[in-house]
Amino acid sequence: MNAFTIGIIDYGSGNLRSVSKALDVAGARTRFVSTPDAIDQIGAVVVPGVGAFGDCARNLRATGLWDPLREWIAADRPYLGICLGYQLLFESSEESPGVPGLGALPGVVRRFPSGPLKVPHMGWNPLHIVQPADRLYRGLPAAPSVYFVHSYFPVPADSSLVTATCDYAGSFAASITRGALSAVQFHPEKSQAVGLAILRNFVASIDALAASH
Repeated sequence: MNAFTIGIIDYGSGNLRSVSKALDVAGARTRFVSTPDAIDQIGAVVVPGVGAFGDCARNLRATGLWDPLREWIAADRPYLGICLGYQLLFESSEESPGVPGLGALPGVVRRFPSGPLKVPHMGWNPLHIVQPADRLYRGLPAAPSVYFVHSYFPVPADSSLVTATCDYAGSFAASITRGALSAVQFHPEKSQAVGLAILRNFVASIDALAASH
């Protein structure tokens, strides 16, 4: 078990219980974080995501967690964003025009185009891992299948941050890493053995990442 507690950000929606259970299986010690003062008691942050970009941003502001999260990311402390927790890192989303994101990464969140493919993108799809040495993907095969549920996807301005892509209505950035920050568009907590392996890799990385602060 890692020596640090992982705080799962509770902004009033999201699949917190399934993320918590998956992290427990992956060897983590977790707690839910719903107030700013609780952030001082953890060594890593996980921001899960189910719901709308604008609602999530507003709820984070209402709970007082918005600025502490921005400060956490700016300090390059361990962070894992899942689905909306990934999208919120960027400047804006087509889902909620006029609602700013955390702005931690340059780029925007786009909607899948209308066409022959169903939106939302829902189900199992293989990843194309473009950075096999990335901490989340150590020991995984080249094209592991993971579970997606989303209608929107980030378009990072800096393509060098992209660690894996997925092909759905074209290739999109399925995950990114920058320093101690990692984020994924898929749901590792719903991705069975592959998802647990990814979470174990994240948990295993926390000691070294958090100890540097």
